[in-house]
Amino acid sequence: MEAPTILHFQAAKRVLRYLKGTTDFGVLYKRGKSRGLVGYNVSDFVGDFDDRKRTSGQVFMLSSGAISWSSKKQQVVTLSTTEAEFTAAASCACQAVWLRRLLEELGYVQQSPTLIHCDNISTIKLSRNPMLHGRSTHIDIRFHFLRDLTKEGVVELIHCQSQNQIADILTKPLKLKTFEKLRGLLGVCSSYDVN
Repeated sequence: MEAPTILHFQAAKRVLRYLKGTTDFGVLYKRGKSRGLVGYNVSDFVGDFDDRKRTSGQVFMLSSGAISWSSKKQQVVTLSTTEAEFTAAASCACQAVWLRRLLEELGYVQQSPTLIHCDNISTIKLSRNPMLHGRSTHIDIRFHFLRDLTKEGVVELIHCQSQNQIADILTKPLKLKTFEKLRGLLGVCSSYDVN
C-alpha cells in the first residue's frame, strides 16, 4: 500500500477483470444435502519469501455451499510442514468451535464432531495421539488445544487427497481446470448454470 509497483497494479487489474467476468456468480445452497458443518484447512508450502511465514486457508461448508472462508498469513515461522499444517488446523478448529456455537444460537445443534479435512497425515496423527510429543516438541504449546478438541469429540481431522482439498483455492496459484473444479466444490456457480 505504501509503495505499489507495476506488479501490484497488474495483480489488482487481474482481480478486477475476474470480478467483472463473474458478476453473475454466487454460492448455491441446495435443499436436501447433508446439513452438517464440514471444514477444510490447508497451509501453503513455501510461504512468504521475505519473512518465511506460511499462509493458512480454511473453508467451512454447510449443506452444499461455503458459509465461511479465510486466507491468512500465519503469525509464527514454522520449522516443518507438519507444524505449519498443525498450526493451520488449530486455527481451523477455533473457527469450527465458533461456528458450532453460532449455529447452536440459531437453533441448529450438531451432535457429531465437525469434520475437518486435512491433506497432511502427520498432522492428523499428531492431533489424535499425544504420544507423538517427542517428535513435536518444536510446535508451540498453544496449538495443542487441537488435541483436546479432538479428544472431546468437538472436531475430527480426517484425511483428504490434495486434489480434493477445497481450501487450496485460497492459498496457491492453480491451473484453470483445477481452479474451476474447486470453485464448483465451494458451491460457487453462475446463475445461468442454475437456470
